[in-house]
Amino acid sequence: MLDRIPFLIGLRYVRAKRRNHFISFISLTSMLGLMLGVAVLILVLSVMNGFDHELRSRVLGMVPHTRIEAQGGMTDWKALAERLTQRKHVIGAAPYVQQQGMFVAAGRNEGALVYGIQPEYERDVSIIDRHMQQGSLDTLKPGEWNLVLGGLLAQHLGVGVGDRVTLMIPEASITPGGVFPRLKRFTVSGIFRVGASLDASLAYANIEDMQTLTRMGDTVGGLRLELDDLFIASEETQAIVQDLGYGYRGIDWTYTHGNLFQAIQMEKRMIGLLLMVIVAVAAFNIVSTLVMVVTDKHADIAILRTIGATPKSIMGIFIVQGLAIGVIGIVIGVILGIVLALTISDIIAWFESVSGIQFLDPGVYFISYLPSQLNWSDVGLIVTAAFGLSFLSTLYPAWRAARVQPAEVLRYE
Repeated sequence: MLDRIPFLIGLRYVRAKRRNHFISFISLTSMLGLMLGVAVLILVLSVMNGFDHELRSRVLGMVPHTRIEAQGGMTDWKALAERLTQRKHVIGAAPYVQQQGMFVAAGRNEGALVYGIQPEYERDVSIIDRHMQQGSLDTLKPGEWNLVLGGLLAQHLGVGVGDRVTLMIPEASITPGGVFPRLKRFTVSGIFRVGASLDASLAYANIEDMQTLTRMGDTVGGLRLELDDLFIASEETQAIVQDLGYGYRGIDWTYTHGNLFQAIQMEKRMIGLLLMVIVAVAAFNIVSTLVMVVTDKHADIAILRTIGATPKSIMGIFIVQGLAIGVIGIVIGVILGIVLALTISDIIAWFESVSGIQFLDPGVYFISYLPSQLNWSDVGLIVTAAFGLSFLSTLYPAWRAARVQPAEVLRYE
């Protein structure tokens, strides 16, 4: 029964009305600070997790994990592709011809990277087939000069399926009339949209059409490889190049998008650290609250000491009171943070549809919407840190309460 006394009295002090209303205000402020700090921390980390996930699944789903190229191009690429797919971590290989060009249509022009592909192989290394908005990759047949454009690229050019666009590549053609850039008319046969900046900078054509246009013959530019773990891309690329020997080189995704991924990871850590400072400030407000409560409760402490309460029990009372304030704020903050993390994408999408304002311009950011992915390990870490800070905040006031001398207090009562 005696062991329960500090717990029961501590909870009673939490519920009791204060003679000093300022103490109640500080208690409420501490609770609200913890609640908002924990909620915002969960929300922001979930959004950063969402960006990280979208980078992996969408952007790196379109960008090859690694590319293997040979000096002068590859001719016997099928044998090499079969050889590479026998490796433990390689799950797909596809040939490509890569060409930077300028699209012209209806008086508009846009630069883009054009990949010549074989649709049956491309599905093994890219997610494009799952994000076709109109048309299909199967329309990219040799000799038909069809083209699949990103949604934003088609929008900027003002074209749709069935429209004609002209592709100019930076290679000169010498004609009786002079030197002209090489160009070819294509028919738009499909539009894809992955919700990323790649929608404005990528186009796909049949590999044989691009070989004809770039005068490569039967040679391909290289092989795009899909790995089972994108984080081993650098090591696996080096191993493949060493295995193939002289004349080959490898380029993995870290060269093109590694800085973006590292920036997201660093921002997540820094934002988490800064927001944890907010939680710490709110938690240490508990110190002010309890110090004032101890001063206000000197008489109660003295009476408890005279009837047999030990200094340890007195400390327990105020530790329980401080932890109760902290736990209430943390629990409400966790609930609010989880709800916001699970609904923020829909809330922002609804607000964009109502206001007509787009928060993330895909021309600037690598995705066009606000993603969120709740990570329960982050929630556990936040709760543990907030609870630990709350506990530490109770120790000094509780220690001061335990040092109150009953005789000195009751002398003036």
